[in-house]
Amino acid sequence: MDTEVFEQIRSVVRDFVRNSVVPAENDIDENDVIPSEIRDAAKQMGLFGFAIPEAYGGLGLSMEEESRIVIELGYTTPALRSMFGTNNGIAGHVLMEGGTDGQKKEWLPKIASGEAVASFALSEAEAGSDPSGLTTTGRREGDQWVLNGAKRYITNAPVADVFMVFARTDPDIKATRGISTFLVPRGTPGLSVGPRDHKMGQFGAWTADVYLDDVRVPADALVGTEAGENTGWGTAMRCLAHGRIHIAALCVGMAERLVDESVNYARDRKQSGRPIATFQLIQGLIADSVTELHAGRSLVLESARAFDAGSDRKVGPSTAKYFCSEMVGRVADRAVQIHGGTGYMRGIAVERFFRDARLFRIYEGTSQIQQVIIARHVIGAAADG
Repeated sequence: MDTEVFEQIRSVVRDFVRNSVVPAENDIDENDVIPSEIRDAAKQMGLFGFAIPEAYGGLGLSMEEESRIVIELGYTTPALRSMFGTNNGIAGHVLMEGGTDGQKKEWLPKIASGEAVASFALSEAEAGSDPSGLTTTGRREGDQWVLNGAKRYITNAPVADVFMVFARTDPDIKATRGISTFLVPRGTPGLSVGPRDHKMGQFGAWTADVYLDDVRVPADALVGTEAGENTGWGTAMRCLAHGRIHIAALCVGMAERLVDESVNYARDRKQSGRPIATFQLIQGLIADSVTELHAGRSLVLESARAFDAGSDRKVGPSTAKYFCSEMVGRVADRAVQIHGGTGYMRGIAVERFFRDARLFRIYEGTSQIQQVIIARHVIGAAADG
């Protein structure tokens, strides 16, 4: 994209986040819902499809451009990004990575416009950090597939219009090679969604369990159709690699907001008759957070450039996600410490972000999974003994 055009888009997103969403944060947290006017504005701005190719109605941003936009989105409640994150990320990329031309033409324009919300249904009760252990099954019966199983913690499941369901279609081959992905529209008989999860944080971002009880879909619901059979694992891993840089960028945006909140509070809050910003131990906490913010931003952008170039789509995303998700937790903890007792009170931004930040070390690959990915790539075959 032309640099000037991109900067105009980024400026519009920045203004939207800071002038329209930030003032609504407490209401979103208390009511566990994104206001309809914010959702509608996001659609009009193209935020439901910024990572989807222009040919399908999206903005077609590169990974670096997407990262810069997501950093802006991270400045406010992560529920905003979550509203359209799966469309641009792990769910939309299932089609971009493995879909047929027909599947892309049918679904990607709807996903890019926000007409359809997509969910990525991979995780299960006993298949989280190791999704290759999933037990949801897909059985071929004539010109249909029959799906049975249950998925857990599925983002946007309560409002999703289509589910990218991962199921085991060949139990007789290696676990990672016998998995396929299916397009399952909402309303398909046998598909049901459980009640919304009541989480520690990230209110306004809905997750729920998804149940499949003899769900029948046509043969062309298999992502990639016949060529896509048993290729779901590779598709999921490519989608998650993209998503990890996306999440890392979000953490950078949140860290920037936390630094701003810390600095403003330190300037205004007085103790012993003078602003606490004059205390060197407070200065030290802020300096540590600023340093980690800069390091995180640099790592995200460098990883995004390598992703765009195709030179690193494995280690870079994992290092970015690992460092930035851990980093924002430390920055949030310092922000609460700087605020003192005030930082422990509901209705204070740093308290909310402290709760929100904790999830980033868990989803789309825990910090421990990122450590394993990074180490095994560097060590090589010796890592397996």
